Amino acid sequence: MPYEPVIGMEVHVELNTASKMFCGCSAEAFGTPPNTHVCPVCLGMPGTLPVINEQAVRYTVMTGLALNCTVQEHNVFARKNYFYPDLPKGYQISQYELPLCQDGYLTIDVGDGHPTEAGQARRVRIRRVHLEEDTGKLTHVDGYSLIDFNRAGVPLMEIVSEADIRSAEEAYAYVTRLRQIVRYLGVSSGDMEKGAMRCEVNLSLRPVGSDEFGTKVEVKNLNSFRSVRNAIAYEIERQTRLLEAGKPVTQVTMGWDEAAGVTREQRSKEEAHDYRYFPEPDLPPLNLEPAWIEAVKGSLPELPDAKRDRFMANYGLSRYDADVLVEDRAVADYFERAVRVAGDTINPKLVANWVTGELFRRMNETATAITSVKIKPEDLVALIRMVKGGTINQPAAKETFGVMWETGRPPQEIVEERGLKQISDAGELAGVVAQVIADNPDPVAQFKAGKETIIRFLIGQVMKATRGKANPQLAEQLLREQLQSNE
Repeated sequence: MPYEPVIGMEVHVELNTASKMFCGCSAEAFGTPPNTHVCPVCLGMPGTLPVINEQAVRYTVMTGLALNCTVQEHNVFARKNYFYPDLPKGYQISQYELPLCQDGYLTIDVGDGHPTEAGQARRVRIRRVHLEEDTGKLTHVDGYSLIDFNRAGVPLMEIVSEADIRSAEEAYAYVTRLRQIVRYLGVSSGDMEKGAMRCEVNLSLRPVGSDEFGTKVEVKNLNSFRSVRNAIAYEIERQTRLLEAGKPVTQVTMGWDEAAGVTREQRSKEEAHDYRYFPEPDLPPLNLEPAWIEAVKGSLPELPDAKRDRFMANYGLSRYDADVLVEDRAVADYFERAVRVAGDTINPKLVANWVTGELFRRMNETATAITSVKIKPEDLVALIRMVKGGTINQPAAKETFGVMWETGRPPQEIVEERGLKQISDAGELAGVVAQVIADNPDPVAQFKAGKETIIRFLIGQVMKATRGKANPQLAEQLLREQLQSNE
């Protein structure tokens, strides 16, 4: 019997605030000495009182609006009670019945394998976007568990989807899209390797065509997008084997073992009542003014879909090129700045080709972010102009680009210093062409005998003789003229 996966996701996102959720400690936890960013409030000392971080509320509302959610004017914080060593208070301040944002959606594209077309659009409903505090971090060493409370109290936004995802590929598209949005908004780095974004999957199987959900299994410890995809694929296989063998699927929490590539049972699954939620007595209800919500909405940047559609409409780019350029907001800004400098003199498609081609190649080879690239958009446009105007040819342009990449110097200086200007003077090039013809009698004879492709070899010899500076189109023209006149 064929089965269909039914998947919902809980994504936790650490917010880029300067201080923690309920105290003034620094929220910078990654890479800092253990237990140095702590105070009585985030350590849960008796008699301490929390104070809500306004910026964290703003960031969560921004995210909810970007995910098409309704922002709740009235919401409350709650105590989520459970006992674990990395939870200093013995409870977590979170939200339950009245979250900040709810009832939204995120549209994803699941690729169809064609590199120039969009995949099938799918809408994943967002149940809620709420705010809570992060826990500390446990490190297990030689039978001991060490606790670092630097992360305890860092603002943590939780995005909970409905069970609308139907495959590992859709889940992968969903979480990568979420990361793109939080990065566009500037609310989080979204770096999974640094723990700034963590995913949990709720997955069940049901017979194809059935409307009833199967037994749900939660999968934790997913610390990369690759892990999300692989863990879901494995869990689908595991549950399928059980069902086909006539065995029940048990409602449990599984952990993902990256090294072994398998899920492993951790504990029985908790229900909401196990946490004994109740309103946080030390915090008043949070009431948001409609005017404040509208002001936050007005401050949102242009989001990826809108930017992609504008790039296609204004710059004549394909859907594929536009998607590649808007994937990273900083890349999109770099490209658009270059296009503005180019004005009407250079086709935006040509600028896009240099950005996604030579620039991306160097960035990928050196693991360099666009914000660390030394080449200014203005200098990239100057280089493109020199190629388009015939000042330098493509080999010289690549050599110049390499020096620009290393030094950040403008192309005009490099071309002048290295003598890379293209030889486009027919009189200057005619003698070189004549010498190439004299030095290569056999290829010349082959060409005259009708072997048209040998002209490429002769052009190469002209380029070699001029150290790559000859205009190849002019070289071919002069070769053909002299070869015909010698017949």
